[in-house]
Amino acid sequence: MTGTRSVLLPPSADAVIIGAGIMGCSIAWHLSERGMRNIVVLERDLIGRGSTADAAGGIRSQFSTATNILLSQRSLEYWEHFEERFGVDINFRQQGYLFLLTTPEEVEVFQRNLALQQSLGVPVRWVSPQDIHELCPVLRLDDVLGGTFCPRDGWADTSTSTQGFAAAARRNGVRFIEHTAVTGIDVRNGRVQAVLTADARIATPLVISCAGPHSRAIGKMAGLEVPIDPYRRMSFVTGPYPRVPSHVPMTIEFARSLYFHPDGHGFLFGMSNQHEPTSENKTVDQEWMLTTIAALIDRAPAFEDASVLRGWAGFYEVTPDDNPLLGSYAELDGFVIAAGFSGHGFMQGPAVGLAVSELILDGTSHSIDVSAFRPSRFAEGSLLQEHNVI
Repeated sequence: MTGTRSVLLPPSADAVIIGAGIMGCSIAWHLSERGMRNIVVLERDLIGRGSTADAAGGIRSQFSTATNILLSQRSLEYWEHFEERFGVDINFRQQGYLFLLTTPEEVEVFQRNLALQQSLGVPVRWVSPQDIHELCPVLRLDDVLGGTFCPRDGWADTSTSTQGFAAAARRNGVRFIEHTAVTGIDVRNGRVQAVLTADARIATPLVISCAGPHSRAIGKMAGLEVPIDPYRRMSFVTGPYPRVPSHVPMTIEFARSLYFHPDGHGFLFGMSNQHEPTSENKTVDQEWMLTTIAALIDRAPAFEDASVLRGWAGFYEVTPDDNPLLGSYAELDGFVIAAGFSGHGFMQGPAVGLAVSELILDGTSHSIDVSAFRPSRFAEGSLLQEHNVI
């Protein structure tokens, strides 16, 4: 294996992307579409098998910050036309996102967010408990004060989406090398010189870190402090269950970060444990699974007889303000980061690929201004808190 791996790795590249999730694959494709060909993508596992594979696949524009809304809107243009552009059916189901609000404080924040979203062209609306019942008739609503609903939101298959970007990038000459972890980054005189693996050195002037929950470790290799930490999140899938209509939207009880949406003939559901510390533990917590099931039945009693087929754990890559790091570092030439999406990376992958390619090739992101997510904001004390995190 080691001998074979050294043959596959080229001695040099115009750019080395670390991580072949949705971010790495989208950036690789966008750069190659602009003419950059000598791109190498290094993936410690398989393409799309990291945080992207563990994601629930949600796609929404209901955020509290303008940059996130704009990134999601631009990404939606890709998702809605993915098959005609990339030749891949991603099973995009636009059944909407429905947020349930149970406190006056949530109502105030979401109505303020609603005004911002609508001002930016998002077709989102306020919904009363009666409206919510019509959208999702299986819910217990005695404590629900209202909510928001956007019919253009939905969910898609994360694996085929990522593979679609990767295949298109390959057609443009991008090289993807799987089962190859980065072990070091050679930095001299304030700029990147090379990326190191267990058995090779790839000389390059540009490293793009799309390492998700491993971003802090990659940053340390380059002498950078990257404030991104992994937090375990679990999802579960039921067996076929006709008692709950298959046309219901992605439904989120915001207070508990409880969500569910149709998945095949069953339903995918989960809930964030907001008290769990950062860790690299990807096992399923059976106790938390039972807690999540109880919360699901409490909110939607019709699920009482559903069977759970399987569950899995993945990571949110979380920053102090629940927003990503996008861009370069003044103290190190040749290092760009696109990570720390705090649970909304998959849905924004297409637009982030576009924005990062513009930052690299043009010096600025002119399609979408992502300067609010510059890595230096933490040292500057200019954090931009995203409120709508599930």
